[in-house]
Formats: sequence, C-alpha cells, structure tokens
Amino acid sequence: MTQVLEAASIVKSFGAIHVLEDVTVSVNKGEVVGLLGPNGAGKTTLVNIIAGYETQDSGTVTLDGRNLDGMTPEARTHAGLARTFQSGRLFPDLTVTENIVLGAIGSGCSTKKANGRAAAAMEMLGLTGVQRESAAGLSHGLSRLVGLARAVTSEPDYLIMDEPAAGLNDHETPALLAALDNIRRESGCGMLLIEHNVGLVAAACSRVFVLASGELLFEGNPQDALVDEGVLSAYLGDATMGLHGGRA
Repeated sequence: MTQVLEAASIVKSFGAIHVLEDVTVSVNKGEVVGLLGPNGAGKTTLVNIIAGYETQDSGTVTLDGRNLDGMTPEARTHAGLARTFQSGRLFPDLTVTENIVLGAIGSGCSTKKANGRAAAAMEMLGLTGVQRESAAGLSHGLSRLVGLARAVTSEPDYLIMDEPAAGLNDHETPALLAALDNIRRESGCGMLLIEHNVGLVAAACSRVFVLASGELLFEGNPQDALVDEGVLSAYLGDATMGLHGGRA
C-alpha cells in the first residue's frame, strides 16, 4: 500500500473569488514537505480542506489510499491526520503536562494512555524540564513546542503544521528544527509545514510546493525554489529574506 497523504486536483471558490485552481500536493510517510506562498496564495484554504474544516468544490483528499472527503476533522484525526494551529491554543491555567494530556484525551485516549503518550511526547520534544510549569508563563517558542507535542500524542501518520516558526526568534528556531527531526525519526510521521520562513523550510524539508494566486507555481527541491524566477516574482523579492532564516 502506498503511504501518502494527497490532495489531488483541488478546486475551491468563495462566491466569485477563485481561491484554488486544480492544486495537487502530497506528503509521503516519513517525509517533511513545505508549503510556501505569499499572503493570499490559498495556503490556509488548502490546509483547511485537507484537515476537514473546509469542503472543496472538486478534487479528492486521500490518506494512504483512503478517501477522506466528507469526514469531519475529528474523524480525520482518528484516521491518522493531525494539525497544529498558529495560535497554539493552549490552556493558560493548566500545566504543560495537563495541556498535552488533554490533547491525547481529545484524540480518544483513556486517561492512563494519555499520560503515557504525553510523557513520551515531552521526552521527544525536550519538554520534560518544564512539564510542571504553567502554560501562561512559557516563552513563545516553548508554547509552540507544547502545541506540537499535543498534536503528536494522537500518534498521527501525517501532521500538518500551520506556520510553526511564526514569532520565533533566532534562538528558538533551532529547537523547532530539532523537534521536527525527532518526530520524523522516532515516529516516521509525514509532515506538511505551511510557512513563510523560507530558510526554515530549506533546512527542514526535502520537497516544497509553492502556491501563488491559488495555483501551484512550483514543486521540487527547496534550494531550487529559492532561485526560481517564478517563485521570487510571486514573493516580490521577499523570499530572499528567508535565505538567512528571516521572515518572508
């Protein structure tokens, strides 16, 4: 059986506004893939469709050959698909451990199993030193890692991350890169990173898709994307900022 998450020939409009036009992206099991594009490119809409928060006009979303169309986000989680959000959505009055345990319970685990999965996720992502701290007192970088750990507790086959590096400083970004590498090596999870940080994508991903104005502009090696004239034109020059890990 082919192990791949694929959104094939996706078309989506909101009234007269065409947001996605025949877009196909895929993530193989154990692969880290980047999804890039300037603001308004259609990245969030595509991710919402894959995760089940939006319905496409046409096209198909499949996970390891299983059709996900019509399934709720919760059902897709049980099928092996998890997603993180830009905000992190942590409960500030709870500890790091409690936040992560709740994520596991939300995916259908018993309390005992949730505690075990939370402990494993914190070990994987280097969070054991802050496990008893309140989420309200965490740095932005640690908050993002806690949100990532919470998603990992569902033991997904594929993980979608919505701008995981948003707001991170130069000292926090290496910790995120290490966390992504640990997830890939230890769980074999396929990952799709929606990012503006081109430098992070170049460091973390083996393949990248670039959207512009709702159409697929580029698919291939991230280093090639950095010098592709069409990609640079779509970013109006901002993509070069990501060469040094900056925000594009």
